[in-house]
Amino acid sequence: MLETGESQHKKNVSAAMFLVTIGIVYGDIGTSPMYVMKSILEGNGGISHVDEDFIIGSLSLVIWTITLLTTVKHVLIALRADNHGEGGIFALYSLVKNCGAWLIVPTMIGGCTMLADGVLTPAVTVTTAVEGLRSIDIMNKFLGSGQVVVLVITITIISVLFFIQRSGTSLIGKMFGPVMMVWFLFLGITGIWLSLGDLSLLKALNPLYAIKVLFSPGNKAGIMILGSVFLCTTGAEALYTDMGHVGKENILVSWPFVKICLILNYMGQCSWIIAHKGNAELAQIHDLNPFYMMLPEGLRPVSVVLSALAAIIASQALISGSYTLVHEAAVLDLMPHLNVHYPSDTKGQIYIPAINNTLWVLCIGVVLYFRSGSRMENAYGLAITISMLMMTVLFIVYIGKLHHHIPGAILFGLVFGSIEGVFFISSLGKFAVGGYVAIIISAAILYVMICWYRGTQIERMQLIQLNMRDYMDAIKGLQNDESIPMLANNLVYLAKDDDFESVDRDILYSILDRDPKRADAYWFISINSTDQPYQADYEVETFGTDYLFRINLNLGYKVKQRVNLYLRQIVQDLRASGELPAQNKQHSIYGPSEIGSFKFCMIRKLLPLEGDMAPLDSFLIRTKYAIRRIAGSPVRWFGLQTSNVMIEYVPMFLPRREHAETLTRIEHK
Repeated sequence: MLETGESQHKKNVSAAMFLVTIGIVYGDIGTSPMYVMKSILEGNGGISHVDEDFIIGSLSLVIWTITLLTTVKHVLIALRADNHGEGGIFALYSLVKNCGAWLIVPTMIGGCTMLADGVLTPAVTVTTAVEGLRSIDIMNKFLGSGQVVVLVITITIISVLFFIQRSGTSLIGKMFGPVMMVWFLFLGITGIWLSLGDLSLLKALNPLYAIKVLFSPGNKAGIMILGSVFLCTTGAEALYTDMGHVGKENILVSWPFVKICLILNYMGQCSWIIAHKGNAELAQIHDLNPFYMMLPEGLRPVSVVLSALAAIIASQALISGSYTLVHEAAVLDLMPHLNVHYPSDTKGQIYIPAINNTLWVLCIGVVLYFRSGSRMENAYGLAITISMLMMTVLFIVYIGKLHHHIPGAILFGLVFGSIEGVFFISSLGKFAVGGYVAIIISAAILYVMICWYRGTQIERMQLIQLNMRDYMDAIKGLQNDESIPMLANNLVYLAKDDDFESVDRDILYSILDRDPKRADAYWFISINSTDQPYQADYEVETFGTDYLFRINLNLGYKVKQRVNLYLRQIVQDLRASGELPAQNKQHSIYGPSEIGSFKFCMIRKLLPLEGDMAPLDSFLIRTKYAIRRIAGSPVRWFGLQTSNVMIEYVPMFLPRREHAETLTRIEHK
C-alpha cells in the first residue's frame, strides 16, 4: 500500500470540528443576506412599491427555498451519496459513470457552471460588502457620488486575496471558523432583535404565502421574483462538495444553527422593510440595502467590517474549491493537466497558478464591467440553477441505478427537477441584464472540457496495443547489445492502458526503432484514476524476467499524482523481494547504491497534416493540442520536475487519404 499523506480518519463531531465546519462550508450561503432582500426590493420597484403581504410572501419564498433546496436536497439526501466520504459533482460522477456514457454531459455542464460561480462569488460579495460603507454617513461622503472609490477598494481586496494564494492560506484558514461564528451570531442576534415585535412574520412559515405571492398583483416581477429568491440558496452545493473536508456528521449538526441564523436575519430585514415601507426619504436612496439600513448607525461599521471578512472567506472557499474542481476534472481527463503546487500542509490544499491568474483577471473584469453589486446580482444565480439541475440528473441515476429504487428516483426527479426548473426559467429573466456573462464564462470552460475530453477519446481510439511477450526477446537482445550505449539503468514509460499483457505500440517503437534505448530495466507504468478518493496501491507483472516491469498504479481522484515518489517506493519493494537485481551504482555523492539511474520518457501525440478525420473531430483535437501547449508541461503534473525526463512526439496513426495522382518515372537527360 502506498502512503498518500492524506488523512482518511473519520471526522468526529466535536466543538472544534463544529467551528471548522462553520468556517469552511457556509461562506457562500452565509453571505446571501447581504443581497437577497435588496434584490427582491429592486425587482419590485423599491421600498415604496411593496406592502406587508408582498414582504411576508417573499420571506416565505426564502424560507421554503432554503428548506427544500438546502435542507432536504443537499443535507438530508445528497450527503447520503458519498463516495468514500467525499462529495461534489465529480465524486458523484465517479459513482455513476458506469451507468451510461451520456452522464459525462451533465457532469461537464455542472462542473463548468460551478467554476463560473468561482468567478462571480468574489466579485458580488466583496463589492456588496464595500458598498455597505454607504450606510455610514461619513464614509458615504468619502466614497462620493460615483463608484470609482468603491471599485478601487473592491479590486484591491480581490487582488490581495488572489495574490496570497501562492503562499498558502493556513493562517487565514485558522480565522475562518471564529470569524464565521461571529458572523452567524451577528446575523441571528440582529435579526431576532428587530423581528421580535412583529409576530405577523411567523405567517411566512406557511408555504401558502409563498405560493400566493407569485400570483399577487403586488408582485410586479411575477414568477421572475424567483430569480432573486434563488440567491438565498447559492452555496448550498458546498454542503455536499465540502463533505470530504469536514465529514457529513459535522454538516448535519451545524446546518440547523446556520439555517436559524439566516432565517432570523431575513425576518429582521423584512420587519424593518414593513415598518419603513412608506418612507419617502428612504425611497430616494440609490441601491438601498435593508441588510445595513435596518441597523442603528452606530452598529453599521461593525456590520460592514464583518460582512467584508465574511465576503473574503466566502471568496476564499470558492477559489480553493475551483482549484479542487479543476484538479479532479484533470484526473478524469476532462481538463488539461495543469501545474499543481502544494503551498502548505493543510489537508487537501492545492494551488494552480494558471487557474488563480485566470480567476483573478475574470473577477476584476466582472467588477469593472458591472461596476455595482446590484448589477452583478443580475448575473449571479443563473449558472448555479444549471449546476443544481445537472446534479439532480446525476442523483436520479444514483438513486435509480445504484440503489435500484426507481420510485424514489422518479419522485426525486419530479420534486427537485420541477422546483429547480422553475428557478431556472425565472433566472432566465436575468440573461439580458447580466446573466449572459455567467453563461459566456460557463460556455468557455465547457468548450475547453469538450475539446479535451473528445481529443482524449480520439487518441484512445488510435491506441494500438501489442502483446508484450512477443517482444521480450527483441528487448533482451537490445539490452545485451553493448555496441549501443547505455541510456540509463532504469527507463520508465507512462503507459495509457492497464492491460498487463500489452503495451502501447508507440512505446515499443520508441525503445526498438526510433532511437534504440538500452537499459538494465524497463518500466511501464499505467496510472488508473479510481472511484475511491484516496486509494493508493499498485500491481506489478514481471513476465518472469528481472528487467521488464509492468506497473498498474491505482490512485484515487483526489490523490496527488507524484509518480517519482511512488516509483521510489515500488523499486524499494521489488529490490527487497529480490525481483529487481542489484544495479551496483558506483558514482554518487551518497556513495555506492544497489539502485541505478532513472530516465523517464514521455510520449505525446501530434496530429499529422493528412488523415481521415471528421472536420469537427479534427477541429476539437487541434484545439486540445493548442490548449496543451498553453497549459504547460505534464512533467509537473506527474511530479517529475526533479527527474531526468525526455519527451518524444509521435504522429497519430490516422488512415491517410488516397490521392488520385500516380507518379510516372521519366528519363533524365
